[in-house]
Amino acid sequence: MSEQTDGGRRLSTQEAARALGVKPATVYAYVSRGQLTSRRDPAGRGSSFDAAEVEALARRSRREAAAPAGELSVRTALTLIEPDRYYFRGVDAVELASRYRYEEVAEWLWTGAVRPGTRFTAPPQALTAARRAVAALPEHGGPIDRLRVAVAAAAVANPLRFDLSEEAVLGSARVLIPTLVGALPAAGPEQWAGDGRIARQLWSRLTAREPDPDALAVLDLALALLVDHDLAASTLAVRVAASARAHPYAAVSAGLGALEGPLHGAAGRLAHRMLVEVLEQGGAAPVVAEYLRAGRRVPGLGHRLYEGEDPRARALFARLERLEQAGPALAAAREVAAVMARQGGLHANVDLALAVLTVSCGMPAEAGETVFAVARTAGWMAHALEEYQERPLRMRPSGQYHGPRPPQPMPMPVPMPMPTP
Repeated sequence: MSEQTDGGRRLSTQEAARALGVKPATVYAYVSRGQLTSRRDPAGRGSSFDAAEVEALARRSRREAAAPAGELSVRTALTLIEPDRYYFRGVDAVELASRYRYEEVAEWLWTGAVRPGTRFTAPPQALTAARRAVAALPEHGGPIDRLRVAVAAAAVANPLRFDLSEEAVLGSARVLIPTLVGALPAAGPEQWAGDGRIARQLWSRLTAREPDPDALAVLDLALALLVDHDLAASTLAVRVAASARAHPYAAVSAGLGALEGPLHGAAGRLAHRMLVEVLEQGGAAPVVAEYLRAGRRVPGLGHRLYEGEDPRARALFARLERLEQAGPALAAAREVAAVMARQGGLHANVDLALAVLTVSCGMPAEAGETVFAVARTAGWMAHALEEYQERPLRMRPSGQYHGPRPPQPMPMPVPMPMPTP
């Protein structure tokens, strides 16, 4: 029988098994895998289980059971996403990002340990090579173009990049992120790079405005919140590359390639431009109406993994409220969300919150894309490191052939057209 304790309601083994839809013996298999914790009754009446913990596991099991047949599933111990929150190695990600800086959150994801005061430093040779490669690009190159080139240059500068041991991969992760940031062209004075924090270095690449502590805190929070988000398209690309034992720089390049798709990394750019339109027109309704009239999706709204507001957006909006210059853009974003909510529409996601930050701090439309890519590089490295511990080439699905049934006749050559004189 269930009981109420100071720690919350507890369930017997039988009750936990019913809630999970399994046999009682299976409940202890969850305990051995670290998915549930049990407590032995002092009176010798068996074990009991925290009811909230059991219900959370039951929800995850129901979601997994409802997944389409054949959907790719990858074992990971990094990020867990629930309908209203997400976790890094079992710790609430929003609380973690609110308490620790980006570098410290990255270390937690990589190693399961928090190292206060952690700083990442770019090796001079790698930074010089990356800057030269980025400087050779045409001026109209975008941030992902620059980052892809910088990754390739940094890889060539590291002769040990093929060492896939945990220690070597962690070393590559700690030097690649500051190399990417340092290779981006400066938008403001270099002396603003300040104390070596990634957020402070990145600031001078995103805006010519002088940073203030509150704005830097929001940028650092954004980086920490975006470190990882389970198997997004770019992260899956990273794991496929790592499964083939590509070195970590090549795995990050795969992630950047997927991130550049308009349905992934470009969403922040679209949300930025929409917020600018709302501010220029003095209201969200006409802008939203124009998007809907044109059959376009309103950017910055909705996320397939969350039932309500994206917890990353909620955390950023709360911090942006303390930023005086963010007032107009924040009001515009909330008006967009309110207009859509009146029609039973979607809730705000992290792209809309990032757009508030970029608009209010004088950053260009592509700044959100840059923040996203730099932040997620830490997560990509974590997934590559995890994948290197798995069986090689396991990320190799079988194709379902739908072409003509063999054997088919050998095709006849088609004459090449003669060139026009």
